[in-house]
Amino acid sequence: MTTRRFSRSARIASARIASVCALGVGLLCNFAAVAADDVKLPRSMVWTAYDLGSAGYTEASGIANSLQTHYPTRIRIIPSGTSIGRLLPMSTGRVKYAFLGNEAYFASEASFDFAAKSWGPQDLRVLMGRPSPIGIAYSNCKDRPIKTMADVKGTRIGYVKGNPSVNVKNDALIAFAGYTRDDIQPVWFGGWGQQVPALLAGQIDGMNNVPTSGQVRQIEASSGGLCWPEMDPNDKEGWARVQAVASFLNPVKATAGAGLSEENPKWLAGYRYPLISTYASTSADEVYNLMKAMHLHFDDYKTTTAASKGWAMAVGGRPPYDAPTHEGAVRYLKEIGVWTDEDEAWNQKRLARAKRVQEAWEDAQAGYEEWRAQEREKGNKVDDDEAWVGYWEKYRAE
Repeated sequence: MTTRRFSRSARIASARIASVCALGVGLLCNFAAVAADDVKLPRSMVWTAYDLGSAGYTEASGIANSLQTHYPTRIRIIPSGTSIGRLLPMSTGRVKYAFLGNEAYFASEASFDFAAKSWGPQDLRVLMGRPSPIGIAYSNCKDRPIKTMADVKGTRIGYVKGNPSVNVKNDALIAFAGYTRDDIQPVWFGGWGQQVPALLAGQIDGMNNVPTSGQVRQIEASSGGLCWPEMDPNDKEGWARVQAVASFLNPVKATAGAGLSEENPKWLAGYRYPLISTYASTSADEVYNLMKAMHLHFDDYKTTTAASKGWAMAVGGRPPYDAPTHEGAVRYLKEIGVWTDEDEAWNQKRLARAKRVQEAWEDAQAGYEEWRAQEREKGNKVDDDEAWVGYWEKYRAE
């Protein structure tokens, strides 16, 4: 994604300030210089996000456009429909920030796709995370009424290879009704964005999504329409099953987005998406400045989607998140009076958890190498990739 570095209005404003300076009004010149120098962003940044049309990509674009309007920085956004595709460029240093889903949690915990030896626990940090409802968006609801999660049995639901963020949430959502993948028909795709045309073409019945994404608007406008199976917040057993699969999901009353309004709300699951994420090694000063820039110009992008108001610092700037909060973000949030003692306690606990997982990974590798050597001495063949994942998952469980 590319846009012009400065808007026409910004250039006009700069010209006016320059003309006033030429008249010798030093106070205004001083103020303008301080304002210009107050926030320092990298001259160029590359971010990753979900596919084109997703809420993550749309909101990342809105923030990027705002920053490029006000500061001499250029931002390119790389879309990807898989968790690996969003994280790999950041792990290699090609990308500095990623608008992630729950892969931030899986990567920090070295679980699912990130349990592979080539990955391991990623030392991720979160700047902000917008609260978001999520559910399974269904089309062709007139042919088969889908009112609650109990109605999804036997339906075809989209799953995405290399995207545990999608797949685990699917499993958690259907678990509300006591279902597993054996009770539905999982249909696998190579990328998240491939599900939408498949749904519109009648090749699948539902896909998990956030109500504010552009794709869900497409589904709503289609001949099949849109419906959201509800999840009763008072069903404690149902929510216990959900959280046994995905502890980061909670009941939320969704009132904005496709098929939703204050007059027509639906009870769905709530989590944080997107999560603006980076590595712990990213400069605290850089993160501080990025947070400040987003805060100063929040009005530019707060209406990018129906849920973008959730990027307000007092909302999206407070945990819990899927990974610890970056120290540069904490510094800014403390400065503006948003960060609380409760937030700090949560963050310290999450940092300690991340450290334990990283130490466990190192210990498990040593034990695994010893076990593998013993197996080879016995003449047993060991599929290294598969054996390691099984060993690590068992080690984590203990």
